[in-house]
Amino acid sequence: SAPWINPPCACQPERMSGGSMAMGARSKHHPKSLALRCYCYAASHRSLTLLVWGLAALVVLLNFHLLVTHGKDDQSGRPREIHRAILRELEVVEEERFQVTPARSRRNPRAVRRKGEHTKPLSVVDEFLDESSAVHDMFFPEPRTAIDPVHGGNDSMYFYHPGRVWLDTDGKPIQAHGGGVLYDERTETYFWYGENKDGKTYKAHSKGADRVDIVGVSCYSSKDLWAWKNEGVVLRGEKKNVTHDLHVSNVLERPKVIYNDRTGKYVMWMHIDDANYTKASVGVAVSDSPTGPFSYLYSKRPHDCESRDMTIFKDDNGKAYLIYSSEDNSELHIGQLTDDYLDVTDDMRRFLIAQHREAPSLFKFDGTYYMITSGCTGWAPNTALAHAATSVMGPWETLGSPCVGGNDIFRSTTFFSQSTFVLPLRGLRGSFIFMADRWNPSDLRDSRYVWLPLTVGGVPDEAADYSFMFPLWSRVSIYWHRRWRLPEGWTDS
Repeated sequence: SAPWINPPCACQPERMSGGSMAMGARSKHHPKSLALRCYCYAASHRSLTLLVWGLAALVVLLNFHLLVTHGKDDQSGRPREIHRAILRELEVVEEERFQVTPARSRRNPRAVRRKGEHTKPLSVVDEFLDESSAVHDMFFPEPRTAIDPVHGGNDSMYFYHPGRVWLDTDGKPIQAHGGGVLYDERTETYFWYGENKDGKTYKAHSKGADRVDIVGVSCYSSKDLWAWKNEGVVLRGEKKNVTHDLHVSNVLERPKVIYNDRTGKYVMWMHIDDANYTKASVGVAVSDSPTGPFSYLYSKRPHDCESRDMTIFKDDNGKAYLIYSSEDNSELHIGQLTDDYLDVTDDMRRFLIAQHREAPSLFKFDGTYYMITSGCTGWAPNTALAHAATSVMGPWETLGSPCVGGNDIFRSTTFFSQSTFVLPLRGLRGSFIFMADRWNPSDLRDSRYVWLPLTVGGVPDEAADYSFMFPLWSRVSIYWHRRWRLPEGWTDS
C-alpha cells in the first residue's frame, strides 16, 4: 500500500452505517487492530517529518554547493588561496571622511536671495552638480592633477585616480563617455569606444537637457588598460543632412562594439535620439576593423518599443543580446540579436518592471549573469543596484547595492558616477573593472571617468525574491579607492 495514504486511525471515532458511534465496540473486540492503526498513524507522521527535514537539508546542501562552486580553483589549477592573495589589494575597504553639510558656496548670497533661489539647504548632490560650488571642485580636480601615462613619473605609473582628468598618449583628455571596451583576440588589444563630447554644452531649449552636438564615437587602443592611444573618431556626426540620424543636432549615446566571429565584422550599437529624446531608438553601424571607419546602417525602435539607455552583451556561445530601458524608462527589456548582430529577433523579455532603472551593464561569471543598473535621475548620481540571473533572458533578481567603502554619501551616489560597462579582467578570475561616468552637466566635455575594481564572491546583502532566504547568488562588490592599480602580473595570474 502507498505510504502517503493513511487509513482511518482507530484512535478516532468512526461512524457505522447506522450512524452510531462504534469506538467502544471496536476497542473492545479489536485491540490488535487499534494498536496497528495507531502505529501506522505515528509512523506516517514520522515519515512526513523526516521528509520535510530531508528537503530542508537538501536545499542547504545545494546552496552550499553553489557557494563552493563559485569559489573553486580556476582551470589553471592554482589554489583559491593564491588567487585571493592576488586580489587582496583590490578588495581593501577604503573609507572616506566627507562632511555631510555642504561646503560654503562661492555664489553671492545677495544674488541668491534676490533671485529667490534655494528656499531649503542644498543637498550634497545639488552642490556636486553646481559648478560654482566648492563641493563641485572636490569631485572634478584641476587638470594639473591629470593621469598622464607619458609624463606621469614612475611613482604614478599604472595607477587609476577616479575622477581625475585622464590623458591619452598624445597628452589630450580622453573623450570616450558612456562607452565600453572590446578585447580583440586577433590583435590582443583592448579598444575603448565612447561618446566624444568635445564641444560646447548648451540647452536646445529652456526646459531641455544639457547637451553637446554630436561629434561622433571615439576609439582608443591599449595593451595594459592604462595607457590609451587615440585611434580617432570612428563614427562621425553629420553636419549637412538634417534628416540624418547622426546630424549634429541629434543625440548619440552609449556606443558599444562586439565582434561577430561568423561574419568577421565589428558591430556597433548605440542610443539614437532627437534633442527632445522623443525618437527613443537604437542605431547600428558596422566595420571591417576595430579602428573603423564604421558605416552607419539604420535606426529603429526594437520590438516596437522605446529604447534609451542601452548596452549589448555577447555570450560565451556567440549569441548576442540588446538590453535597453523602455516604457519611459520604467522597465528594462532584453532581446536576442540575429546571427549577424545587425538586428534584433522577435524574442524579448521585460524585467525590473516599474523599477525605473537605466544604464545597464551586463557581465557573466561561473555561468551566472550579473548586471549593474542606475536609477533615473538625469545627470544627478544615484544608488546603483546589482542584479543576477541563471539565464540571460531572466528572470532577474535584485541583490542590493554593490558599493563598498567610501561612506554613506559615496555609496548612495555610486561614488558620484553612473555605470556604463563592466570589463572582465582576463588574468584574474572573478575580477572585473567597473566603468562609470562622473557627469559634469555644466561642461559635459569635462565629465570624468570612475574606474574601480569589481569582484564576485561572498553572500549578498539582500535575499533574492525567490530564494527562500537562501543565498543563491554571490555578492557583487565595487570597492572605492582614491588611487589603485591592478596587481603586478595580472595578465598571466
